[in-house]
Order: sequence, then C-alpha cells, then structure tokens
Amino acid sequence: MADGTRRRPSASRRPSRRQVRYSSADVDSERAPLLPRSAFNHHHTDPEPVFGCTSNNPVSHLPVYTNIHRIRRDIVSIVEDYLSLDQLRDVRINVSVVRPLVDKLYDLDDISIVYCLLVNRAQFLNEQSHLNNRQNVHFTRATLCELIATRILRRFSEDNEGTDGLLVLSHILVAGFEPFQNAPEDIRKEARATGAWNKTLPALEVAILTESKLFLSSTSCQKVVDAIYEGRVIYTPSSFLDIIPDHYKQKPISLYDPRSAPLLNQYRLIVPRTRNFLELLQFCVLLALYVAFMTERDASRLSKLEICFAVYAFGWSLDTVATVLEHGWSVYTQNLWSFLDATFTVVYLGYLGLRIHGWRVGDVRTGQQALDVLAMGAPVLIPRLAFNVLSGNLLFVSLRAMMADFTVLSALAIWCFLGFLLSLMWLGEGRHEAVTISKWMIYIWFGLDGTGIQRSTEFHWLLGPSLMITFSFLGNTLFLTILVSMLSNTFSTIVSNATAEVQFRHAVFTLEGVKSDAIFAYQPPFNILALLVLVPLKWIVSPRWFHKIHVFSVRLLSLPLLLVIAVVERRGLWPNAGNLSTKAAEPSARNRRTKSPPWFWEKWRITAHSDIETVFEIPAPEGVLVEVAADDDFTVHTIRRQFTRQTTMEAANLGRDGGGGVSSGVLHPAAAAQADGPPAGRPASVKRQESSSKNSHAPGKTPTRRDSIAFPGLAQQIRGMMSEHTDENVADRLEALEEGMGRIERMLVRLVGEEEEEEEMEIEAEHETVEDGEDEGRVGKTGSIRDLDESVHE
Repeated sequence: MADGTRRRPSASRRPSRRQVRYSSADVDSERAPLLPRSAFNHHHTDPEPVFGCTSNNPVSHLPVYTNIHRIRRDIVSIVEDYLSLDQLRDVRINVSVVRPLVDKLYDLDDISIVYCLLVNRAQFLNEQSHLNNRQNVHFTRATLCELIATRILRRFSEDNEGTDGLLVLSHILVAGFEPFQNAPEDIRKEARATGAWNKTLPALEVAILTESKLFLSSTSCQKVVDAIYEGRVIYTPSSFLDIIPDHYKQKPISLYDPRSAPLLNQYRLIVPRTRNFLELLQFCVLLALYVAFMTERDASRLSKLEICFAVYAFGWSLDTVATVLEHGWSVYTQNLWSFLDATFTVVYLGYLGLRIHGWRVGDVRTGQQALDVLAMGAPVLIPRLAFNVLSGNLLFVSLRAMMADFTVLSALAIWCFLGFLLSLMWLGEGRHEAVTISKWMIYIWFGLDGTGIQRSTEFHWLLGPSLMITFSFLGNTLFLTILVSMLSNTFSTIVSNATAEVQFRHAVFTLEGVKSDAIFAYQPPFNILALLVLVPLKWIVSPRWFHKIHVFSVRLLSLPLLLVIAVVERRGLWPNAGNLSTKAAEPSARNRRTKSPPWFWEKWRITAHSDIETVFEIPAPEGVLVEVAADDDFTVHTIRRQFTRQTTMEAANLGRDGGGGVSSGVLHPAAAAQADGPPAGRPASVKRQESSSKNSHAPGKTPTRRDSIAFPGLAQQIRGMMSEHTDENVADRLEALEEGMGRIERMLVRLVGEEEEEEEMEIEAEHETVEDGEDEGRVGKTGSIRDLDESVHE
C-alpha cells in the first residue's frame, strides 16, 4: 500500500489522535530548487517538502483519479432525491448518511480527498446547469460533497493542532493536484487527445470556482486563509500563464520565520496583505495623476504630466492583465472591484490608441477624442477607491451581485423592447429617425417624459398609441417591478448569509494575492522596464543567472520598501516567531487568537467598560476555583456525557460492574481514584474533576466530538439493557409485564362496570389456588410466567 494511504488498524490498537507532520524547512541550495521525488508519508517527522505549483512532489503518487470516481459512485448511489442543506444537516441524515461517508473517506488518510470532493461538486454543478432532468438531485449531490469536505477538513484540524496542524491544513488546501493524477495510461492519452489543459490546481481554488461558501467560511479553512493572507504560510502557487516566468527556485508549502529569513526578502512583496497595501498606494498615485492631468488637459500638446500619467497607467494596466493571466478570468472576476479595473483598462487602451494615432497623423481632433474617451474613466476610478477601503462592507459585497442581476435583466429587456422600436420605425415610414424614437422610448421607460405617447398618432392613428401604451406598461410598470423584486431577493439572500459572503470574498482576495509571476515583484512603472528587459533576457542566459539578475533587480529597485517590511515583520507581526516549536507546544499560545494592536483608548483602559475584559485577564485564585468546582457532579455527568463518547465495551463493562469500576478483577483508574478518596485539604469535587480529566486523556478512551446531538445518558441506558441478558432478568421482567397487564384489565372492567364482583372473586380464587398449590390441574390455565417455566421443565 502506498505511504499516503494508511492501513486501518484494529480497534484495540487504533490511535486516539492522528498526527500529520511536515517539515517547514526551506530549500537551502539554489542549485537544487526541487528536492528528489520520494513517497509521501504522514508518519515521518521530516518528509520531503510539498510544492503547490508542480506535480513532481511527494504527493504526486496519491490516487486522485481513483478517489474522484470512488466519491462519485458513493454520492450517486446514496442521493436520489432533492434535499436542502438544512435537511442534510438533520440528525437522522447526519447519522445515517453524512457521518458514515466522512468516516470512510477520512480513514483513507489521504490529503487529496478534499480536492476530489470539490472536483465532484464542480461536476455535479455542471450537470445541474446543463442537463434537463434531475437538476435538483445534482444540486443536492454537490451540496453533500461540500458538506463532507467541510467535515473532513474539520477532523484534520481537530486531530492536528498547533503550527504542525496549520501546516497540515495548508497542504490539504494549497497543494497542487490534477484530475488525471495516477490515471491509467490509456486514459491520460485520451485526455491529451481531447486537448484538455492538464493544470495542477489546489483545493482552495476549486472551492472558489465552485463558490463553496460553506466550505470557505468554515473555521478550519479560514485559519489557513488568514495565515496565507498574513504571510505566515508561504508557497509558490500554480499559474495559468506567466509573463516573466522564474521557476528556478520554488517555495514549498512551509511556515515563514521572519527572524531566520534574509533581511531583503523579495518574496515578501507578493504576500497578500503587503500587496493589498501596495496596490492601494499604487491606485492612489494613479488617481492623483489622472485628476491632475484631466484638470489641465490639452489636445494640442503632450505635457510632462500627461506622459507621467500615460506611463504609470500603462504599468498599472499591465499589472491588471498579469493578474488575469495568473489565475484565469473565472477567479479574477470573483473579486469585488475586478469589473472596475477591467473597465478602466479598456478605457485607457482606447485613449492610448487614439492619442498615438492623433500624434502620428498630426490631427488635433483625434487627440481631443482620445481625451474624451479618457474622461469616461472618472465614473470607474472614483468608486474603485471606496471598494478598496471598504472591501469587507456588506453593502459593497451585495452591490456586486445586484449589479450583475441588473445588467442581465436590463440586457434582456433591451433585447425584447427592440421589437417595439422596429415596429414604430416601420409604421413611421421614415418620418422619425431611430435615435429620436429610442429617446422617446427611454423617457417613457424611466417615467421622465410622455412625448412619445403624445406623438404616437404620427405613426398610426390606432397602432401607434397602442404600441406606445403597451411599451409603457411593460417597461415602466412590469420591468421595474421585476427589477426591484430581483434586487430585493438578492440583497436579502446575501444579508441572511453575510458572514459566508464576506469570508468568501476574503478567500478570493487571498488566493488572488499569492503570485508566482516575477513581474509582480516590480511596482509600476518599473514592471514595464522588467517586461522590456527580462523577457528577451530569458532566452539568452541560463535559468540560474536569470534568477540572480531578477533577484538583484527587485532588491535594488525596492530596497527601502523591503527594509521597512523586514523591520515591521520582525517587531510587530511575529513577536514570538523566533522559536516556532516552542510556540506550537504552548496550548495557550495555540488557542489564543492573534489580536490586532489595540487602539489608544483600549490600550490605556480609558473607557467605562474596561472591567469586562479585565475580569477574564486576571487569573482567578485557588479558592474561587475550588468553590466553582462544587457543581462538578452535574458538569461531569450531564454536560460532558452529552458531547463526548467512549468505547462501547468499556462503558458496558462499567455498567455491569455497577459503577464501581471493577471489571474482571481490574480496578478502573477513575474508580480507583475515587476509592482512594480526596487528599487532605481538597474537596471531593475537585478530585472528581481531576479523575475525570485524567480518564478523558487515558489511552484508548479519548473523548471524541459528536457530529449530532444525543440525549444525556441514553447511550448508557441502551448499553445496559443490551448487556442484561440473563434468564432470571428476562423471567422477572415478563412476570412484571404480566402483572401490569392484569392491572390494566381490572381497571378496564371497573370502568365498564360489567360483573365486577364476579371477576374479582374469580381473580382472587385463581391467585389463592396458585399460591397454595391446592389444585395443580388449574395452574396451567392461569397463563402466568411461573406456569410456563414449570411446563418447560416437565
């Protein structure tokens, strides 16, 4: 069996927690950027580094192709009806469907399972949008794949804590896989013959393409996204197309230690958070140059300000084009302000083409047209700054979706109303131009003017007014009502799931911010110089010398910026990054969320509510803890029992032993601790708490988290009933059941009132006869359990 898939151990030897460790060491030698290929092993503490951009890495042997078809077969065979997400989360569905699938796939111990689930989700969504039959079923299957992927990622996060766990989750989400990995050779040849683009993609990018907002908004996924955004997790991503490719030295998926990194680290320029700040500065410079140039625009000459704006805007547009080529159009358009950047790039290219043509032919009118085209960029650049500053605001998140609905519905309405324009043009027989008729129709559409209705008789005395009035009803009443309803529905949907929407956009921005193209290390307008120099140089020098020239150029051009980044990261962002292993070993440091630097008022406690946080920051004394532990009986036996579970056989043995903790002559650790009694000076409740804590961490009895809710004590009662299987208990229970039935019959007789005294006398006579043993012939006719036992022995 391959190292990436672990054999399932027996129930008695199965470890309580699954540990997956990776080495965070970087590549030391520039002459060996890619380490030798080896088998992927989850149990070695120092395996080979995993790369996110190449398939030649230790995870390339994982059976991705087989897992994809295994998951599809299971999902298709299980889901046959439409179920919503809330129904899939129901307790019964969770116990009977979701949890068995999660257990089965998680026990494979394969980090590509999450990727395979998301690939199947993409296929089910594709079938749901293209096939006419069973569309709702395909949507349910896609939702189930996303739900299972979320549960599996959560289990990996629970079983691997600290910095090692963060590294494990990073490998699951950003390691590169491709759908035909380890497929049969004939299948791979057939795939290549179809012209399919074999590109390694991380699971995080597939989740964004399929808009898996439940998966991306989960705590485990956001942990990795935040680490990538802040630069604590670094890697070289896969890219669709690089303008300046520099793949001589790849960065494996690893944790970044700023104190051991070089002082001038050019890779920190492409960290998403740093790049977000730099892009904001670049856009402010572009906006300032644009406003200054358009204020003194002159078509008759080329001023220095216009030259500066043209060059800087070209570098900014080049950065936008490189972003589209990095991850593709599908990922780029998921960004909030992507349509604004793309629109201004088109406007700028139109201005640049007209301006160059006017300068070449010496035509001032063409130059003026170029300036007029550039003036159309103001409605795009001004709002773009607000999108940058308030990217997490719910209004801007919903505005993007509402703009998409508005554009689609407006285009459909214009297409439909084009028939009214043609009818009026043919009825008018050339008396009115198409532009004039269109203007009248637009005025009617928005309710601004009724000139078109007044002059509709000029087209035809009957048909002209009929067309105009029909158009006014459809456009001004029906269309606007539908538009308002659609936008209201879109906004309410986003508001109801606001957290997932914001976190989805954050994941998109983070994935888009990690770059592999060398051109992103150069700030505009220096990226133009890099394009003109490094692209031809790529075909002249060796990859090693090209990498050295690129690194030297970036460090020289960005020297002040790299120094500032190094100082900030060493002193502010990672204060305890000098020893990552020590940081991982501290539970308090692992569980505590990284807080942003406090404001002045919060730092000096100049507020009337400072005591609310202070009461939790000051440790409680021992006396208070002892007093709080007085209700530990209720806590241990009710709350913990509801959310934890133990091995069935151990719980059954404890139930048979009467709670004493003795099974087959062996004293249970918890019972032994209670039998010894609490130490002097310490209450019994504190001792019970300690024994429960020790018992919960005993080997083989580690409590695990439930995926569904069960009533407290129900499992133990059922196990007790199943374990009590002796003949004496069965006979006693049957006799008690018989006596209860007799009481019910007597009650019914009393209610009916029929021959009450005779029935009581007969019953008393029968009982006396049975108890005294005077008439053995009538004993078998009473139907008691004692008679049944005697007849069996005879």
